[in-house]
Amino acid sequence: MRILFIHGLASSGAYKMADMLRILLKAEVIAPDLPVDLDEALDLLKNIDADLVVGLSWGGFLALRLGARKTVVVNPDLAPSALLRSKTGTVEYLSPRRGGETSFEITDQICRRYEEAEKEGFPHQETLLGCFADKDELIHCAPLFDSLFPGCSFCYPGGHLPTYKEMKQYIVPAIRNIIHQSPA
Repeated sequence: MRILFIHGLASSGAYKMADMLRILLKAEVIAPDLPVDLDEALDLLKNIDADLVVGLSWGGFLALRLGARKTVVVNPDLAPSALLRSKTGTVEYLSPRRGGETSFEITDQICRRYEEAEKEGFPHQETLLGCFADKDELIHCAPLFDSLFPGCSFCYPGGHLPTYKEMKQYIVPAIRNIIHQSPA
């Protein structure tokens, strides 16, 4: 089983959720460092072969844009342009990057591209699951997700960034169900 993990904004492939997936699912997890530019990130992701795509927060938006055969999104930000607009300028990375970069730039052009993508919507998802924390302090997209993808989500007790316990108890069992499902 090859899993593509897509990290959140200002994060990296080294984010601890990638390791949690490796440990709990005993799977190969590909977790690249992604640029904030939407088209650059998607171009990089489209060239990665995986059986399952898991996206966290901003990474959930990218995962949905990929339209992979099997996708799980955890606390996805379905409208990242608002968060990006609030952080225009230089932003520090919150986890180490393979190339050693410590910051990135959010420009007006990047924000506009996300606004366009949000209007375009998402491609068809064959097998999809949205996992939403009941105490998410950052992103609140469960109602929008449910309107776009009815019957494809569940709520778990926790915050925006899932802990190991939350991953083990709620998210990974749901991922196992998705792995063993045949596409609709």
